[in-house]
Amino acid sequence: MGAPAAAPFPWREVMEFGLGRLGWPPDVFWTASPHEIIAASEAFRTAPAGEAPARGVLDALMRDHPDDSGEAAEA
Repeated sequence: MGAPAAAPFPWREVMEFGLGRLGWPPDVFWTASPHEIIAASEAFRTAPAGEAPARGVLDALMRDHPDDSGEAAEA
């Protein structure tokens, strides 16, 4: 008896995730490596759905990653 046949690659599910859930434009999706798509899917699996971060976590993120070009964020 031979080896079992491999399951086909789930293109539909991967495209729905990348193009739909992530909202990646087609050029970004098609140039993403499998590792990048897997990393993005892991982030979705581990992030709590529908929950906002606690205020302290949000403050730390805003301090560590300001939107401006290096100026300190106002408190």
